[in-house]
Amino acid sequence: MNNKEFKRYTVTSALPYANGPLHIGHLAGCYIPSDIYVRYLRSLGKDVAYVCGSDEHGVAITIKAKKEGITPQEVVDRYHEMMKESFKSFGINFDHYSRTSAPIHHETASGFFKDLYDKGEFLEQSTEQYFDEEAGQFLADRYIEGTCPKCGHDGAYGDQCEKCGSSLSPTELINPKSKLSGNTPVLKETKHWFLDLARYTKFLQKWILEDHKEDWKNNVLGQCRSWLEAGDGLQARSMTRDLDWGIPVPVEGADGKVLYVWFDAPIGYISTTKEWANEKGIDWQPYWKDKDTKLVHFIGKDNIVFHCIIFPAILKTHGEYILPDNVPANEFLNLEGDKISTSRNWAVWLHEYLEEFPGKQDVLRYVLTANAPETKDNDFTWKDFQGRNNSELVAVYGNFVNRAVVLTHKFFDGVVPAKSTLSPYDQEVLDALKAFPDKIAASIERYRFREALSYVMDFARLGNKYLADTEPWKTIKENKERTGTILNIALNIGSNLAIVAEPFLPFTSEKIFDMFNLKGLTWRNSGEFDLLIAGDQINPASLLFEKIEDDVVEAQVNKLLEAKKKNEMDNAAVVPMKDIISYDDFAKLDMRVVKVLTAEPMPKSKKLLKLTVDTGLGIRTVLSGVAEYFKPEDLLGKQVTMLINLAPRKMMGIDSEGMILMAEDKDGSLRLLEPGASTANGSTIS
Repeated sequence: MNNKEFKRYTVTSALPYANGPLHIGHLAGCYIPSDIYVRYLRSLGKDVAYVCGSDEHGVAITIKAKKEGITPQEVVDRYHEMMKESFKSFGINFDHYSRTSAPIHHETASGFFKDLYDKGEFLEQSTEQYFDEEAGQFLADRYIEGTCPKCGHDGAYGDQCEKCGSSLSPTELINPKSKLSGNTPVLKETKHWFLDLARYTKFLQKWILEDHKEDWKNNVLGQCRSWLEAGDGLQARSMTRDLDWGIPVPVEGADGKVLYVWFDAPIGYISTTKEWANEKGIDWQPYWKDKDTKLVHFIGKDNIVFHCIIFPAILKTHGEYILPDNVPANEFLNLEGDKISTSRNWAVWLHEYLEEFPGKQDVLRYVLTANAPETKDNDFTWKDFQGRNNSELVAVYGNFVNRAVVLTHKFFDGVVPAKSTLSPYDQEVLDALKAFPDKIAASIERYRFREALSYVMDFARLGNKYLADTEPWKTIKENKERTGTILNIALNIGSNLAIVAEPFLPFTSEKIFDMFNLKGLTWRNSGEFDLLIAGDQINPASLLFEKIEDDVVEAQVNKLLEAKKKNEMDNAAVVPMKDIISYDDFAKLDMRVVKVLTAEPMPKSKKLLKLTVDTGLGIRTVLSGVAEYFKPEDLLGKQVTMLINLAPRKMMGIDSEGMILMAEDKDGSLRLLEPGASTANGSTIS
């Protein structure tokens, strides 16, 4: 376990893929945890480079561009700006947010590849790879799906089964299918450059399973162990791809090939640091090459292999770079009991949340941290979101701070009163106050952010309980001096609370600092009894949190259900075509525009409405099975289409003299077939 003191810190968050917006799964996976950690380090005065950027290469970008009829550059430009702005608005405080399409990144990634190539580290091999004949392109590993040969899971990728964690090659998949066309791909010969990962097995085993067995998370160690101790061991992996979008492979004979996205993307951390350092006019190299720098990668569990196996192997081969001290990866966050899916639109999108819940960034930060999938997959529900906001943030945290400020203004005109003689209970509370910062810090430094946040809320509960127990609204009637002591202590609990909560709830802490007229406080001030002293003037109370009503969360759940329904409709199979008929068969059908004159429900029937219609040739009665979709008044006066030469059929004792024609949607609902403009009754349809 690494207990050394470091001169500086380089902290990275996984580069989000620039083919769609950010959602809560991204936030819970790595962006909120990394932001908490960095805010804590900065509050301690540490030298930190916190970098991230958009991952803009790979086949998914080209697919998105083809689907929308635009260029890949237009795709990444759109989502890069959207994500950058969303991060900023949400309070994810990167030192620099770049992109892998930047020239400095192309130069850096190409330089890495060329360095390894010149050292003879790559295996140049011609192999057969899957090719989608309909799409006309070779398939990246993640665009081949099939059945895992190890565990039988359907939907395993060409490089990995996310269910059992096994490393795979595309040709191992059972019943492989192209994600581009759904067709079975064919094998076609192509040349690529492979990194022989097996050569690094002993180094990786010692570095991960021995050197870091005490301080890395169990889920990370477990997945690494499954790769390193698999029966067939680590396999050579191609570092190039057959694509026309990406960083060109910088060697001869590589026309039409680009760097594997998982070769170039982690190098984006380095190129982003370079770009940041250039703008600041400082040297970037200590942040990546000095052994007194602590490198920490925050990622989701699907990126463990790339950050713990492949990227360290690349850095080790290069030889000049430090290796990560820790790779705290979170598991997946589900949504309302179902896996978050961008393709199915089953997600809570960050940019939409910011629009629909203005000023409530900290509520989502709180809920996603309190329910973070640190050791296992967890589930986000809107009811839990509401419950945590109302019963914890409003009723505990906000209530405590609000009462302390309001009572100080009511009894002391907003001037911090002096402390007098302390009771044993006062001293007990102050001792507890002093202990909280170290407890919270210890959890943050072990990447246990849920635990750290629970201590923050215990701190708020301490303040709430202290006011409830001492009842200053009662003591003011008998002992103003005692009331002053109580409120002095309460305000100083609030000041300390704002400091230790800032990494988690930065917008809220800023409001508290403004209320208390405090500036420049850092973690190094936490645990002090007199951050506010007698005579200090505080500002009136401002609302920290507000109650979220049932209709708000119901609207969000309904929004998800509507998105799910629309997706199912968009992807539902169309009813197959019926048997071919001749024109003579069609000509026998007499379809006319008719007008509904009366409509009433049929007794003892949930499905039938009794209609009388003007066919232009006379009045007819029709029984139509549309009562589940239309009320009688919805049809009155409507012009609809009707098959009028259908033989009469007796139904429930009434002759139905034709058939009203409807369109059945993918969800089974019915739509009226109405003429676009008023038409004479009896007009034929041909």
